Amino acid sequence: MSDDQPRRRMSRTIRIGVFVAAMTLIAAACSNSSGSAAAPAPAGDGTTSAAPALAGTLNGAGATFPAPIYLEWIGAYQKQFPDVRVNYQAIGSGGGVQNFIQQTVDFAGTDAYLTDDELAQASQNGTVYHIPTVFGAVVPAYNLSGVDGLTLDCDSLAGVFLGTITRWNDPAIVALNPKATLPDEDIQIVHRSDGSGTTNAFTLYLDTCNTQWHDTVGYGKDVEWPVGVGGKGNDGVAAAISNTEGSLGYVELAYATQTGLQITSMVNKSGNVIEPSLESTAAAADGVVFPDDLRFTLADTAAPQGWPIATATWILAYGNMAEDKAQLLRSWLTWALTEGDDAARALDYAPIPDSLQKKALAFVNQIGAG
Repeated sequence: MSDDQPRRRMSRTIRIGVFVAAMTLIAAACSNSSGSAAAPAPAGDGTTSAAPALAGTLNGAGATFPAPIYLEWIGAYQKQFPDVRVNYQAIGSGGGVQNFIQQTVDFAGTDAYLTDDELAQASQNGTVYHIPTVFGAVVPAYNLSGVDGLTLDCDSLAGVFLGTITRWNDPAIVALNPKATLPDEDIQIVHRSDGSGTTNAFTLYLDTCNTQWHDTVGYGKDVEWPVGVGGKGNDGVAAAISNTEGSLGYVELAYATQTGLQITSMVNKSGNVIEPSLESTAAAADGVVFPDDLRFTLADTAAPQGWPIATATWILAYGNMAEDKAQLLRSWLTWALTEGDDAARALDYAPIPDSLQKKALAFVNQIGAG
């Protein structure tokens, strides 16, 4: 480990602590009509005069999954453009989508793209754009004293959450961890209690790779869990795991690493044991063809080095958004997609690839276009 890694982890822990303590994120943004920050404009005599500063407020709500990186991005705008405020309430993807359809927010965050039914409802209000911002990893996190570096695969993970694997020393888990001393203790399951894009990514993976899960539970932002107790938000699940010996749940990678949770490796579709990381999260998109509407999945990737439980997270916006609001949202998103990569990496999110960024920016430029 390099000398500066502990400092980076401490910095990340402080940031996630701020998020858990205050779920409403406030920052600043600024743009011109093309979506970039306001720049000096030529005056009539050939000199340069400053463009008028923008001012206003954007209100958004939704996914907790990307909230730490949105905190960073919004905070940068707060310093640069104190007259333009962006409020983001991390209430879960389900709540964000509902508020977006009801038009009680200017934009929404979601880790699950709109279903056809949701899109049909939202489209009654105007053209809907799915704008991917980053990729993230959903990770199985656990609390088991003296047992580090566990490995699971699709079938064992599905078995635990189906309730067919109930003990830590079940043969299926032992076979994947022959060097570990696993206790003869019950596995305490923790899952999300709210409508969640993190849940959608997790259950979509299990639905894709395990027939029994597909036939009995399925996938979505909210499912009928066969076993376990619920926690609200990624932070709620992380807290429940931290406080419960013998527990196993799922959270976004940033929440796990910055709260010190134990994280499993996973055997991916190619049969490789993969650790969750920036590199394996980014690799999950290798070979993916992004559709025109940018509704896509990374679940159970075929990429040899890809993390199997990865997802994009999206900002939802309307094409007919009022121009005074649209120019602010265009500015924030343009900056995030072009200048926010370092902050994303620092918080264990993978920036989207250039080919996807180009398509996302094209949608950003359509916000407010009618």
